[in-house]
Amino acid sequence: MKVTVVGGGSTYTPELVDGIARLQHLFGVDELALTDPAEQRLALVAGVSQRIFAKYGYSGHITSTNDLDRAVADAGIVLLQLRVGGQAARAVDESLPLRCGCVGQETTGAGGLAKALRTVPVILEIAERVSRLAAEDAWIIDFTNPVGIVTRALLDHDHRAVGLCNVAIGNQRAAAALLGVEPARVELDHIGLNHLTWTRQILLDGQDQLPELLASSADALAGRSGLPAELLRRLGVWPSYYLRYFYEHDHVVEQQRAKPSRAEEVAEIERQLLEIYADPAVDEKPALLQQRGGAYYSEAAVDLMASLITDRADVQVVNLRNQGTLAFLPDHAVVEVPARVNRQGPQPQALRPVDPLLAGLIAHVSAYEELALDAALRGGRERVFRALLAHPLIGQHDIADKLTDLLIAANRDHLRWAA
Repeated sequence: MKVTVVGGGSTYTPELVDGIARLQHLFGVDELALTDPAEQRLALVAGVSQRIFAKYGYSGHITSTNDLDRAVADAGIVLLQLRVGGQAARAVDESLPLRCGCVGQETTGAGGLAKALRTVPVILEIAERVSRLAAEDAWIIDFTNPVGIVTRALLDHDHRAVGLCNVAIGNQRAAAALLGVEPARVELDHIGLNHLTWTRQILLDGQDQLPELLASSADALAGRSGLPAELLRRLGVWPSYYLRYFYEHDHVVEQQRAKPSRAEEVAEIERQLLEIYADPAVDEKPALLQQRGGAYYSEAAVDLMASLITDRADVQVVNLRNQGTLAFLPDHAVVEVPARVNRQGPQPQALRPVDPLLAGLIAHVSAYEELALDAALRGGRERVFRALLAHPLIGQHDIADKLTDLLIAANRDHLRWAA
């Protein structure tokens, strides 16, 4: 099996490499092909990745190239983890909305729309080459944000694609630790859209433990949400960290204005990681990588790849077509829910009815995502404006107008229609 990582020069990649080698009993990778236009970064990441494989005694080998066609040729799985515009664009995504009193975040609100506008056309070009050159039954796994919008674009263009996020597996691992059990015994009723999810049940051997954990360990759950423990108790669910931007919008804006952006922090972490990767003695993922984000990314990715290849038919939380799973959304929407995964792909599981408090926000953001994808595919100032106006974190026409002009001006080099 050949697995290709597009964006293989990412500092995330050694996390994935470690997972493939550490969990090699799940499925084997003969060749892990890393491709990235940033040749120097790619060389450093490929070097430490090969050393990690060697330390585990893994039989597969690492290849690296900036030739995308060569990298995806004959691949059975192509994993997308790219950032169009790099950390410089992320810094703009996080700072520009603050000028209008809106949350500055790379996947949520105006920043998320900017990222979608830059990313979707590039992803579709890559996917078209995958469809021509990769194995006939190849799967595309998208870890590129905004995952829901990108996955929807891939599926709308008839690519075999699944979207992946690490929020659910992080919650599962945290819940298992609180319960003092092996993660395999814990399943989540985890629903919503990418970066807009709530865990409604924590099932230990089929029995819901969330009410008990909210009573005894709400502070620990709140630590992952960034929201007050009392709010979690009132809601009776465990919101993802991204719900902070909705439930505490004004407070978050104040915090963001008072400290350096996450983009600045990540840029410094990446600089240090690349220095570490350059050391020929380093043959394991460094502890610093935990601060980069993406915890449990490797486990989530390896689990998903293994089920798509070996037909395990286990349940994982992924991004896929709604297909009636959330009755208040159209079938073609992309949702993040538990699904049974086998060689035919993921099939969403039946879910309990959704509280209107959650359903209303999900439907609102899903409508924004529809407009965001339209703007990313067809361009135009008015389409950008409509997407911003539809977003619940913006929603005022004067702010949406101002953000539209700022966003287009800041991203003009990446928007072919705006050139």
